[in-house]
Amino acid sequence: MISKLPTWVWIWAWWLAFMAGMMNVVGFLSFEPQAISHMTGTTSLLAMALAQQDVAKAWHWLAIIAAFVFGAMLSGLLLRHSALRLGRRYGVALVIEALLLVAAAQLLMRHNALGIYLVGIGCGLQNAMATTYSGTVLRTSHLTGMFTDLGISLGHVLRGSGYDKRRLQLCLIVISAFFIGGIASALLFARIGYATLYVPAGLALLFAGGYAVYRWRKRVVTLAD
Repeated sequence: MISKLPTWVWIWAWWLAFMAGMMNVVGFLSFEPQAISHMTGTTSLLAMALAQQDVAKAWHWLAIIAAFVFGAMLSGLLLRHSALRLGRRYGVALVIEALLLVAAAQLLMRHNALGIYLVGIGCGLQNAMATTYSGTVLRTSHLTGMFTDLGISLGHVLRGSGYDKRRLQLCLIVISAFFIGGIASALLFARIGYATLYVPAGLALLFAGGYAVYRWRKRVVTLAD
């Protein structure tokens, strides 16, 4: 499946992971530090809060998980199939993500935790969208699977049994993008605070516009034929 991905999907994968890295670091640097883009640690924190009978914290962690799931559900409503086809509402999904991030920035500037949940919805939406258009081989909001695949590939290299070059390339693309996005986010946050979220929001709008142009050009070519 990875070998069938068009070049532009690889480019989008880098930028979507970059955006996710930015969003997650904003979560860690917020007034109530936490991960936003991946659910493993959040689920553990929810379990700890329940064990410690900390009801307020439990509701908070549960809300972050619910926000991520809601974002993925929203993607499922917009993009109903796993195959990449012209006409899918990827542009709509990206516009929604941008609006969520702008609203989140405004709320977080007021230390309103609802902003965290809106970022969570955006992460879930983006991750599900990437999964949908790549045929379930790509995740952009977390790196556990990518680091696992990277380790497997290195193990195969050491034993001399060969490895999936395209899979290794995909791992490095997503890991590097998420990492660089995190660095960029930390540097920007020190200067402009929660307005850092305007960067991934702007990128989402840029990609939505680019996809609209792509669809239009594709339609013109089809009509000309």
